Amino acid sequence: MRGAGCGRGCGVTRTFSSCSAVAPKTGNRCCISAAPYRGVSCYRGLTGFGSRSLSNLGSCGFGYRSGGVCGPNPPCITTVSVNESLLTPLNLEIDPNAQCVKHEEKEQIKCLNNRFAAFIDKVRFLEQQNKLLETKWQFYQNQRCCESNMEPLFNGYIETLRREAECVEADSGRLASELNHVQEVLEGYKKKYEEEVALRATAENEFVVLKKDVDCAYLRKSDLEANVEALVEESSFLKRLYDEELQVLHAHISDTSVIVKMDNSRDLNMDCVVAEIKAQYDDIASRSRAEAESWYRSKCEEMKATVIRHGETLRRTKEEINELNRMIQRLTAEVENAKCQRAKLEAAVAEAEQQGEAALTDARCKLAELEAALQKAKQDMACLLKEYQEVMNSKLGLDIEIATYRRLLEGEEHRCGVSSSRGGVACGGLTYSTTPGRQIASGPVATGGSITVMAPDSCAPCQPRTSSFSCGSSRSVRFA
Repeated sequence: MRGAGCGRGCGVTRTFSSCSAVAPKTGNRCCISAAPYRGVSCYRGLTGFGSRSLSNLGSCGFGYRSGGVCGPNPPCITTVSVNESLLTPLNLEIDPNAQCVKHEEKEQIKCLNNRFAAFIDKVRFLEQQNKLLETKWQFYQNQRCCESNMEPLFNGYIETLRREAECVEADSGRLASELNHVQEVLEGYKKKYEEEVALRATAENEFVVLKKDVDCAYLRKSDLEANVEALVEESSFLKRLYDEELQVLHAHISDTSVIVKMDNSRDLNMDCVVAEIKAQYDDIASRSRAEAESWYRSKCEEMKATVIRHGETLRRTKEEINELNRMIQRLTAEVENAKCQRAKLEAAVAEAEQQGEAALTDARCKLAELEAALQKAKQDMACLLKEYQEVMNSKLGLDIEIATYRRLLEGEEHRCGVSSSRGGVACGGLTYSTTPGRQIASGPVATGGSITVMAPDSCAPCQPRTSSFSCGSSRSVRFA
């Protein structure tokens, strides 16, 4: 566009672009007049203009408010008129390096603006992160409180387990003492049992000895009976012998006819002698039989009494042994039950200790994790605060740099003689004015000419802001 050629030729630090500058609109008009070149850029102070179209003035992100820009909702430009005297080319004789310097300054300001916007975004992001960390910190604080509330419960549970363990230990000691007592009683019963077994063996030995004596007595009785029978047979034999001798003697006597008469006072009576001898033998046999029978009876009675006594003793011993066996079985069952109960109690104590240790370990792990998370959150917060402080320091430096640039721009504006005139802005020899009924047209700018731009209404130019120029209407003008 030719209307923008002045900006390029005069070394403006901001480029001005326009989508359309000749759209006809109804309303007021804004006149922009250019004065002769005075050795400096006429657009030096007009940096940061932005617009979609010169014919559609509206709000912009950067730039001075000029023409109808600051008015309350102005209508669009209707007509544009061009002064023919402005079509003559203007020889400004500008230093060719000035454009490069201005372009570099423009790029630096763009970079600074981009960096400032990036820092602003980073500051907002860090503020969000700070809020998030504050929320997490509050959550961890609340969770820490809940955990501190759980600690008395764990302590109470641990104390209960300790009391149960102490009770189990006391019961274990009592059961151990009872077990020792039962073992002592069992040892006593074992000793008694061994003594009774020894007594039984002794009684059995005595019974064997007595049985041997009875056998000997029976054998002796048999021998005596055999002797009695032999003596009876012998006496019978002798009796028969004596009878035969008597018969022989009687036969000899009867055969002898010699009669000898002797005066013999002795009268030998063989019958009496035999009877006497027989009586003696019978008496001896009867006495022997009586003695043998009496001795045998006494021995039998004694053996029977001994057998009865030893049988009673054996029966009592068997009963005691059975009673001891039953007691041993009962005590063994009680000992086994006590051992099982002790094993169960020891298992319960071990399980309770394991559960307590596991719960305590879990609680300690959770506490350590929460402390680690809290420490990490603190470190993250410290890092974020450090980054935030660095960003704030960078922002402060940028603010100082921006303020410096602003002062430089204001000094440049004052040096270029920026002033408001008739509702317009004059930059050096270039004047922006709002005159009704005029039109703007593109073309070469002539010395001393004027460019008139139709605008809905006019207002005084806005005050310059820090590195930006804002417009009040809904449309914007960007010069490139």
